[in-house]
Amino acid sequence: MENRAMKVSYYPGCSLDVTAKPYNLSTRQVCHSLGVELADVPDWFCCGSSAGLKINHLLSLSLAAKNLAQAEKQDIKDVLVPCPFCFRRLISAQQEIQENQASRDMILETIETELQAGLNIQHLLGFFHKAVGLDAIKVKARKPLKGLKVVPYYGCYTVKPPQVTRFDDPENPTAMDDILAALGVDVLDWDFKTECCGASLALTKTEKVLELSGRILKEAIWRGADAIVVACQLCQSNLDMRQPQVNRRYKTDFDLPVLYFTQLVGLALGISAKELGMDKLVVSPSKLLAAKGLG
Repeated sequence: MENRAMKVSYYPGCSLDVTAKPYNLSTRQVCHSLGVELADVPDWFCCGSSAGLKINHLLSLSLAAKNLAQAEKQDIKDVLVPCPFCFRRLISAQQEIQENQASRDMILETIETELQAGLNIQHLLGFFHKAVGLDAIKVKARKPLKGLKVVPYYGCYTVKPPQVTRFDDPENPTAMDDILAALGVDVLDWDFKTECCGASLALTKTEKVLELSGRILKEAIWRGADAIVVACQLCQSNLDMRQPQVNRRYKTDFDLPVLYFTQLVGLALGISAKELGMDKLVVSPSKLLAAKGLG
């Protein structure tokens, strides 16, 4: 980014506004420190990634398209999206409008709003990796995170399907690895980078979720990780909040911090753990950070 200010539209999405506040908080803190100005999309609302997507295809496209129309009002080319689900809905809707005239006509008639559909929609992870750049992040880092061993967990949605997401390898993504390694983190190799944690089944098939999440936690411990690092709020919630349930179900004793990658970037930039929302996580990382001299 060469030490110049950058202004982007910011679409936080529903989860980051409520249950995933640490992700939202740490994203805002880190972007401010890196000279990235976030201009919230005016009057944004749900992108339709949950109920809308399951119930009505046109509804889900229209919800996403209306948010894109709101973003276009800011006259800013780049739209930054931390949530993988929101990212996929917004970019999928824009692609549909660009490539399918019949869909475009129906969507524009539904939202009753002009839409150019030419925005550069970026997931936060890809934005930090490419637009901001590893060198710019390293230059701003004040506290190397040496001695901290983590496994990067991308989950299902962040980099798949590749024809939609288009910013990393769908089977062996490395953007998070590269960012964390640039800050001195010991990034451990493992085979579960894009394994499913079962987030979308949390209420309907809880037992399956406990099984899937338990496998991920077990593998992370076996690899010697001090923490799991994520770029998805649903993955974070599933792996963090459900550890007591997994322990009861499988007679395990998991107590593994699950951190947002933005929180570790923030620590390296000299932002306090509290300012990054680490005190709001279920499995507290305070002992880990103190032991590593990062608290």
